[in-house]
Amino acid sequence: MGLRDLLFGSKDTSSPDEYKDLTLKEYELSENPALLVKVATVTGLRESQIVKDQVYDGNIVIVDITRLKMDKINYERVMKDFYQVARDVDGDIVGLGDQQYVIITPKNVKISRDRIGGGA
Repeated sequence: MGLRDLLFGSKDTSSPDEYKDLTLKEYELSENPALLVKVATVTGLRESQIVKDQVYDGNIVIVDITRLKMDKINYERVMKDFYQVARDVDGDIVGLGDQQYVIITPKNVKISRDRIGGGA
């Protein structure tokens, strides 16, 4: 199923109430995008290296740091690494959602600090 089918409907006869699993692998292989938005959960230094590699490869990474914040020392080390990778690639980094998430971007992608809607 392609993006066109999702937007304009397909000949799929399944019920609209059924859950449909959209696998990212289908789109990664078929479209050759300029960059990807990846989602990660980081609990320590080991996972932070994977995130850094993704940013160095030119992808945007949204990182769940909720569990990482339980260990202040690891939190500070990982966040220092994330700030460094954003600086290295001339990207950007911002906290989101009461600092439960961090978004790290590669070169030529900046994150606006201005909120849209919601009275902010």
